[in-house]
Amino acid sequence: MTRTVNCRKFKEQLPGLDRPPYPGPKGEDIYNNVSQKAWEEWQKHQTLLINEKRLNMMNTEDRKFLQSEMDKFLSGEDYAQAEGYVPPPVK
Repeated sequence: MTRTVNCRKFKEQLPGLDRPPYPGPKGEDIYNNVSQKAWEEWQKHQTLLINEKRLNMMNTEDRKFLQSEMDKFLSGEDYAQAEGYVPPPVK
């Protein structure tokens, strides 16, 4: 049976993650309060931000920015968009 969580982003009961995505309290919080759907959407958005804003994950400030945006995204707050991104046309 699939584990469900009351998703912080979507405000409804949805299937949860199989395991915490990070070690420690942050990972446990995400595991207990964020759905698989919200996490997958964040991973796609994170990739857009890294690419479009040319973030360097070796840079502490870039990692802090991404962490802050993840918190906003998963909480349903306004978050940074990837300026210049044009989605591929629907076929």
